[in-house]
Amino acid sequence: MASVYTIALDAMSGDFGLPVVIPAAKLALQEYDDIALILVGDEEKIKAECSKYGMESNHRLNIYHASQVVKMDDLPALALRNKKDSSMRVAINLVKDGTANAAVSAGNTGALMATARFVLKMLPGIDRPAICTAIPSEFGVSHVLDLGANVDSSAKHLYQFAVMGSELVKAVDNIEFPKVGLLNIGQEAIKGNEQVKAANSLLEVADLNYIGYVEGNDIFHKDVDVVVCDGFVGNVALKTTEGLARMISNELKAHFTSNFFSKFAALISLPVIKSFRRKFDPRRYNGASFLGLQGIAIKSHGSADSLSYANAIGIARAEAINNVPQKINKQLEKLFVEKN
Repeated sequence: MASVYTIALDAMSGDFGLPVVIPAAKLALQEYDDIALILVGDEEKIKAECSKYGMESNHRLNIYHASQVVKMDDLPALALRNKKDSSMRVAINLVKDGTANAAVSAGNTGALMATARFVLKMLPGIDRPAICTAIPSEFGVSHVLDLGANVDSSAKHLYQFAVMGSELVKAVDNIEFPKVGLLNIGQEAIKGNEQVKAANSLLEVADLNYIGYVEGNDIFHKDVDVVVCDGFVGNVALKTTEGLARMISNELKAHFTSNFFSKFAALISLPVIKSFRRKFDPRRYNGASFLGLQGIAIKSHGSADSLSYANAIGIARAEAINNVPQKINKQLEKLFVEKN
């Protein structure tokens, strides 16, 4: 009998909550026949929303009641201390006790990170978790980390991020020797701050397919599978990418609808436009991994629509199938033995 992977969904959090999570759950169940979902939150509200989509009796869908919700502006420490029965906390608890293989939330990033770190604990040998997501490039995708969990990372932390990112790509993308690059302001040895230079020295002798420094434009134009940086730099790079993609999309739409001739040109170019939009549609890349934890927690964008959220569920499924935390831990144990 094929394995079934159970994913707990924080159904109440995010900018939209249930109106996005429930149709996303329906999409995911239609897409994957090897998952079961647990909707965590206000039971009565969840049942009412499920009835709108004919999901009341789906045998792969269960509800787990939680009485509280972490708001988008809640302070992480207060959410951790005062909202122990929140849909976010309960979803993470289900991973901790083995009821679920992974959890997905569109809620407050700081609160989710604090909760996941407190409940699931860190893997041995990892000091800090890192947020990782895929960004489209000419060669497919580049996985970038950290994207905001750590605003000031040491060389040791950057080294750990490289190990975790490499193992994630091995497991999820089935790439045997992922190419790992260290984000810098240039490729020359003299460029970069002291943390980056020290991290480069560590990575040059690591058991990784390390290709050296990469620059910001290399994220999109170089054959690199993992791009390592601290959270401050990574978050700026990610938000810049999202803003640029949105601007290009808006500009194309404005130009192609400005007059009759441009509309006619758009009609002729429709196949190319659709292909372009599909490749760079941010919804296809929604779902950031919290790496370094002993369990799987996936962060969906707070303003995600149902298609975006369904993609985050797909990422949780992929990481569960491939036992990503266990594989990271195994690699860390190997590196520890080699160093000693």
